[in-house]
Amino acid sequence: MSLLTIGTVAFDAIETPFGKTDKIVGGAAPYIALAASYFTNKINLVSVVGDDFPQNFINLLEKHGTNTEGLQIKKGEKSFFWSGKYHDDMNSRDTLATELNVLADFDPVIPKSYQDCKVLMLGNLTPTIQQTVIKRLERKPQLIVMDTMNFWMNIALDELLETLKLVDVLCINDSEARQLSGEYSLKKAANKILAMGPRYLIIKKGEHGALLFGEDQVFYAPALPLEEVFDPTGAGDTFAGGFSGYLAHSEIINFGAMKRAIIYGSALASFCVEKFGTEGIIGLSQEAIEARARQFTEMVTI
Repeated sequence: MSLLTIGTVAFDAIETPFGKTDKIVGGAAPYIALAASYFTNKINLVSVVGDDFPQNFINLLEKHGTNTEGLQIKKGEKSFFWSGKYHDDMNSRDTLATELNVLADFDPVIPKSYQDCKVLMLGNLTPTIQQTVIKRLERKPQLIVMDTMNFWMNIALDELLETLKLVDVLCINDSEARQLSGEYSLKKAANKILAMGPRYLIIKKGEHGALLFGEDQVFYAPALPLEEVFDPTGAGDTFAGGFSGYLAHSEIINFGAMKRAIIYGSALASFCVEKFGTEGIIGLSQEAIEARARQFTEMVTI
């Protein structure tokens, strides 16, 4: 069975203390699909781009096992574009430009061939679009994973809360968890958020790792200390792709499997930040991924 992911496919222009780029491919879906491809070759993508989007990158996604039948290409229109500049700490950034373009009236279409879906990975989009995708599937996937952000908490909280009732796993960062719950303690925040609907909650803490809550258990995965971090832009989406891709390939989905999925998601994210854009997660060897995952497990093994 397959992984279905929905998210933006876009252009980014990024500036960090280590350099800057012109327009490069970005958006949630490419990071998710590329990361997931190291665990499953049955990835189905739903998104929208303009006719300015490069065909060679679509070919690259297909080479990485992604079915792009659900990628709408709007003739005569431009792809979504985001530009940002990171501060010296690499944890905060300023948005310099956001151009919705084709995303402004995106209506997701789920091809018939996508209906056999084991895991649904909802990348960061409006809660309304995320709900639409869930409702357009003929049967509920075994697992629905959802990413969101504080922007939707600010302008579409009611829709977000309705969507939370439909998903199994919510993946957000620590500041978003505090905002959504109104609690500073992450344990209290997790209890409140789990009461909103999801069975599991992942709280990402950037350079301080990630927490998994669910089944009355808590798991902590550290972040790997890296010598160089060039671009954190797609790290969260890469994490989500590795996490959901591992579970799409897993025979059993439970707390134990999710612990392993978080380690692999974290390993893929650590490759991502070492280069700009998606470059760090293209063409990785399984040996390199396993070696990086072992580094994570060794940090938490006594």
